[in-house]
Amino acid sequence: MASPVDHGLVKRLRQDVGDRLAEQRRADQASRLPPMTGEDERQYARALVAQALEDHARAEITFGRTPPNAMEEEALAAAVHAALYGVGRLQPLLDDPEIENIDINGCDRVFLGFADGREAEGEPVADNDEELIELIQVLGAYSGLSSRPFDTANPQLDLRLPDGSRLSAVMDVTRRPALSIRRARLGKVFLRDLETNGTVLPEVGAFLRAAVAARKNIMIAGSTNAGKTTLLRALANEIPGHERLITVERALELGLDQFPELHPNVVAFEERLPNSEGHGAVSMAELVRRSLRMNPSRVIVGEVLGDEIVTMLNAMSQGNDGSLSTIHANSSLEVFNRISTYALQSRERLPVEASQMLIAGAINFVVFITRRNAYHRGGTLQRMVTSIREVNGIDGRVLSSEIFAEGPDGRAVAHAPIACMEDLAQVGYSGPLQTHHAPGWR
Repeated sequence: MASPVDHGLVKRLRQDVGDRLAEQRRADQASRLPPMTGEDERQYARALVAQALEDHARAEITFGRTPPNAMEEEALAAAVHAALYGVGRLQPLLDDPEIENIDINGCDRVFLGFADGREAEGEPVADNDEELIELIQVLGAYSGLSSRPFDTANPQLDLRLPDGSRLSAVMDVTRRPALSIRRARLGKVFLRDLETNGTVLPEVGAFLRAAVAARKNIMIAGSTNAGKTTLLRALANEIPGHERLITVERALELGLDQFPELHPNVVAFEERLPNSEGHGAVSMAELVRRSLRMNPSRVIVGEVLGDEIVTMLNAMSQGNDGSLSTIHANSSLEVFNRISTYALQSRERLPVEASQMLIAGAINFVVFITRRNAYHRGGTLQRMVTSIREVNGIDGRVLSSEIFAEGPDGRAVAHAPIACMEDLAQVGYSGPLQTHHAPGWR
């Protein structure tokens, strides 16, 4: 069994080695020497890691403490090297602020999606597929809260990279190993940023601020890569800093605990996969149940994909007001059927009628976000909130009204009266300036 790694020590050693590498690069530049090749730099880094570990061991002995043994040193060396070069040739792609998505179908089939909608092929990220798998394994070992295996027995991997990007990888179920990286270009994001970039109109931003302040339960819906997580971050950053937040995710992505100046009291839960013997798994549903015992002001579920929906809706309807979550759906209205499907497939096997009643008692608003060509911005791809639906009750099925519907330029505009206006008025919201009664609303 591998020795546990002191990640605090790894961080310090990585900083030390990184500083020495930077110093050597500056010295080479001053001497007008050619820069080291990638392989030469890695070999030099290994020597620096060994020197840093030797210095650390000497310091431990000086202070009367036991230095790391050979096995611990080996684990530390691997961890430091992974921290320095864990993303290898992916690093330039992750460093490019214009790249939004990276899709890799084998080591030499790299496809890049840019923020303005352009697509292009990139250079190979590894010499062969085996090296690509090793790279993914390194990322799985040193990202998130626990090591995540990637091998024949565990051919799927989802994780959050240190820069906040989301990585999803598969092997053995495809001809070649494949991975997709979705960039988190807006980590620390606020509703005002989304107003500025055209995702929401100011009147929608004002409504969403009020809904968060009034502790309404909000479900954000959209397709893959629509911007659900970014919108969720923006809404979460409207929550007052004194509140205790519990986030529950399959792979750490939200990163609210990374900004203590905004949210000093955050506990981030991450689903744990079973080990090689099939033991030790902790599911999303279990984590949602656990979160309710941790004195949360609000529970935020990163993405609903399964039977955690029943636990989450129960939590929302039992006093945990102000909860936020995201779900895959093709429209704001489809969300209710999607939730019922998940509930039907859950351990509780909740019938549709029961799940619809649960929805009506738990969710206040559904916000739908999509990604499409924005002709008012020169035809570039634009993420925009196109619909907000208020849940009004139950009559055999969930009753709802589309209070903000798609306007002339695609973005949501005021469309129908808000039933809970009195609650929103208590937090200072005076309502939209005008209501546009588009045809076909319900």
